[in-house]
Amino acid sequence: MTAADGSLVVTDLKVEFDGFVAVGGVSFDAHPGEVRFLIGPNGAGKTTCIDAITGLSKGTGSVKLGDQELLGRSTQKIVRLGVGRTFQTASVFEQLSVLQNLDIAAGLRRSSWSLLRARRGVDPAIKVALEETGLSKERDTPAGILSHGQKQWLEIGMMLVQEPRALLLDEPVAGMSQDERTATGELLHRIAERRVVLVVEHDMDFMRRYASRVTVLHQGKMLSEGSVAHVQADPKVQEVYLGTAGAVTTQDTPQGEGA
Repeated sequence: MTAADGSLVVTDLKVEFDGFVAVGGVSFDAHPGEVRFLIGPNGAGKTTCIDAITGLSKGTGSVKLGDQELLGRSTQKIVRLGVGRTFQTASVFEQLSVLQNLDIAAGLRRSSWSLLRARRGVDPAIKVALEETGLSKERDTPAGILSHGQKQWLEIGMMLVQEPRALLLDEPVAGMSQDERTATGELLHRIAERRVVLVVEHDMDFMRRYASRVTVLHQGKMLSEGSVAHVQADPKVQEVYLGTAGAVTTQDTPQGEGA
């Protein structure tokens, strides 16, 4: 396991809140070229893990992106080191167009001097983000009238124009239609070709369709890890999700927000 190639390597991550152990020594890695899933039922510690990785919660252990240690750094510094993060509810400027939202996000990586100069045309990074997210035809649409799925794609696009080395997504398909879920899964595979993509989910069906590798958390600890087939066949995973050692099916997949 190495971070030298730009991978995200989490080692013995622990997060406590007033003596309560929310994450109790979790280790996993995620590499460019794969869609890495972190799943588990409500309260498993999934979101707390990425909160610690992105500086929103204090953690101990080690989290490295490439050769850079992230733990102990400010949220702003972690962003500058190339970590993008989306939340369960998309955060976009609803009165502004898709293009304007992307332009504001792209400005975060520009120098002060370049922001003062007049720009000709659309930033190439914005054009790429529009194409990758499937929002090219919506570039002049106010973000507030986009569908739920399109708002999530726009937020992903706002991360992409900042050219992150790692993108962490917290339940990206919550509330989406089936068509939007499919489009999102395909989007994740496109953007994972050149960067780390870590998806926090509890939806076994979405995981089964789009995960390259999976870590299953339960009560703040790692329950199982490996391929989709491996974790689906693991009796411990079946017990946690269904309360029985039966097969994990789409119908039995829990819905709702997780932690």
